[in-house]
Amino acid sequence: MPSNERNFARRIDLTSLQLFVAVCELGSIARAAQREFIAASAVSKRLSELEAAVETPLLQRHSRGVRLTPAGESLLHHARTVLFGLERMQGELAEYTEGVRGHVRVHANISAIVQFLPEDLGAFARQHSQIKIDLQEHLSPDVLQAVQEGTTDLGICNLGPQGSGSLQSRPYRSDRLVLVMPAGHALSARDAINFEEALDWDIVGLHAGSSISLAMRVAAAQAGRTLRQRIQVTGLDAMCRMIDNGLGVGLLPDRAFALMRGVGHLAAVPLRDAWAQRELRLVARDFAALPPTARLLAEHLATPAPTRTA
Repeated sequence: MPSNERNFARRIDLTSLQLFVAVCELGSIARAAQREFIAASAVSKRLSELEAAVETPLLQRHSRGVRLTPAGESLLHHARTVLFGLERMQGELAEYTEGVRGHVRVHANISAIVQFLPEDLGAFARQHSQIKIDLQEHLSPDVLQAVQEGTTDLGICNLGPQGSGSLQSRPYRSDRLVLVMPAGHALSARDAINFEEALDWDIVGLHAGSSISLAMRVAAAQAGRTLRQRIQVTGLDAMCRMIDNGLGVGLLPDRAFALMRGVGHLAAVPLRDAWAQRELRLVARDFAALPPTARLLAEHLATPAPTRTA
């Protein structure tokens, strides 16, 4: 860490950050002091010292309380992240007293979480009960960023045209996208379909940053057509319910659709497009440099499913 960054870290006091967040949440130094059981003058002094440490005003004081400056808004975001990280650290360290021998942090996209990870992580947990796995769902670009920044040990996502950059990757699983529609839809009797044909209907899709949404937009642009994505949802079950109620058609991975078939009367037709065949990749900054517990999980996940033992 450069010396100027070390000096900045030393100037920031965690208690002051906690008091700053309390003031922001309550909008008043007096109310924050009452909640934190500290004198209002002490809170005000802490805030002044914090502003001196960051060398910019953080709060505008007025008769009815305080108002955040733009710098204060930014610090509030980072302060909450720091304090949340400390809470997680405390929780993880407490588990070591109960026999836990390691933690592995994994970020994965929704396709991996819905289709494959429940069985894969379950098998790993049965073999290694004293290793805790912290799994978070994120969009594929965010998974790659988290691995790059070191906030997660392993990532599982679709790389897309941009690849993994400087990160290392290994094959994990593959899936194929299918067009999902209400049973009895005009396209439901087809054996396979080109995505361009689906552009005549409204699309129910996942949030804009998902790998499926990005692929649909690229395909529509290449076809010179408009993507009529009227509804965006954050979960595959919600997507299926929207489609079941006649609000459009949508793309799902084939195994995810098989798992969701109970969510309404739906049909699925495979896409012929080459991009519909996708590969999920396991990503790390350096597999050889992973902590032993993370390396053990990476080796488990990279093993072809038929050869695994539960």
